[in-house]
Amino acid sequence: MPEKVSVVTLGCEKNLVDSEIMSGLIHERGYQLVDRPEDATVVIVNTCGFIDAAKEESVNTILHLAELKETSRLKALIVSGCLTQRYKEELLKEMPEIDGIVGTGDFHRISEIIDEALGGKKPVYVGNPVFSYEEKLPRLLSTPRHTAYIKIAEGCDNACTFCSIPMMRGKFRSRSIESVVAEARDLAAQGVKEISLIAQDSTNYGADLYGERKLPELLRRVSEVEGIRWVRLHYAYPGYFTDELIDTIASNPKICKYIDMPLQHSEDHILKRMRRPGRQRDVRELIAKIRARIPDVALRTSIIVGFPGETEEDFARLCDFVREIKFDRLGVFTYSMEEDTPASRLPDQVPDEVKEMRASALMEIQREIARENASRFLGRTLDVLVERYDRKSGVYVGRSQYDAPEVDGEVFISGGRAQVGDFCRVRITHAYEYDLSGEGIA
Repeated sequence: MPEKVSVVTLGCEKNLVDSEIMSGLIHERGYQLVDRPEDATVVIVNTCGFIDAAKEESVNTILHLAELKETSRLKALIVSGCLTQRYKEELLKEMPEIDGIVGTGDFHRISEIIDEALGGKKPVYVGNPVFSYEEKLPRLLSTPRHTAYIKIAEGCDNACTFCSIPMMRGKFRSRSIESVVAEARDLAAQGVKEISLIAQDSTNYGADLYGERKLPELLRRVSEVEGIRWVRLHYAYPGYFTDELIDTIASNPKICKYIDMPLQHSEDHILKRMRRPGRQRDVRELIAKIRARIPDVALRTSIIVGFPGETEEDFARLCDFVREIKFDRLGVFTYSMEEDTPASRLPDQVPDEVKEMRASALMEIQREIARENASRFLGRTLDVLVERYDRKSGVYVGRSQYDAPEVDGEVFISGGRAQVGDFCRVRITHAYEYDLSGEGIA
């Protein structure tokens, strides 16, 4: 009987892709993959180490799963991902329950790590994170079969003072256009209809590999793949958002009119402290240009509140900025002090209770904006990718091109001939804070 392996993924969708690659390699090796850790003889925890809450979740998950050695059939507990890349020594010292460790640059060696752990060794594979996967590696999707992520680059060269990603993921490394397109073709052959392109800084794509940024060309090439209906762009930093990129999104019907642009703050002196490119004036001009050329665009951003030195006046101006710009989607995060980052050594740290109050206040402002923005879809007919059937309400549920998987709103569909994994035309009849509902059109 082959060993049974379960892969538990924590953190972002970039981690999810790594887990899917590991699952493909494990399956190729002849191990049996199972969903439930309780049924496994080997469990791999792919951890996140980005902020304190993520670290805590990772540690608690490891400890919880370690109990399966006493209550179930678990033989080996292997920990991978960002937490191991950054805290290898601490994990080995404080958590003897761990039977093997693999970093972000060595996960392609997962099969031999499992072999060694089952053989009684305690393998530790944490080198410099220089590896980037290519389309030749096997991959087993864990997302619904109609949607998938493609990681177009790994690592990051930005030196944001609050961020530990470069320590855990290394320098920015683009994959070739040919590799990304080949993977898109393979995913399309499996039935994938929506591709979400992800990287830590997608607008920097190609600069290291080609000597110039190539995101517009990559978007065009992926959109040419037969079977792919939507191409979605994530994490487009404002510093390299060119006119060519705007025009590519505007003119290509397969590219979702959805831009995920993390801004982090509005005030110039905070942005300077964060070591973020550009200033508020540049951001305003860019957003105005995007909305002029892509009138129907949905803009998503993320904001950090409570960064060191953020005063009440700074926060009030940030709120005014959000009210004025009226982002369609907004994620708000409280600043997390990450050790060994420049921001952790800055003076004027903001108390936790103040951060929480500011985050709640900003989300309340966004709730009203979201309700107002959603009303623009009333009476319109949208293409909706159907994702599930809700038995409780008796309706199908999907997403429009204006909503990314997991993080944004949904469309509830009454009537029509909706089928999971297919597209359905929906006439919007109701708009809520973050969701829409309407009638399916046969």
